Amino acid sequence: MECFMDKIKSFLKEVYEELTKVTWLARKDVVRSTVAVSFVVVLVAIYVSLIDMGLNVFIRSIIGGR
Repeated sequence: MECFMDKIKSFLKEVYEELTKVTWLARKDVVRSTVAVSFVVVLVAIYVSLIDMGLNVFIRSIIGGR
């Protein structure tokens, strides 16, 4: 029966072997994708904030809040 440490070593070896098979993106592609995703996240955050503020004003005008 394998001991716990042997199982961990075997697992880590298999993980390393699988990672060597991965085709990694070029740094330029990763940076470009990160910038694009960040830009979209900012746009969506602005959109949601504007909708939230608009609904807040609308609901307060209906219920007569401050």
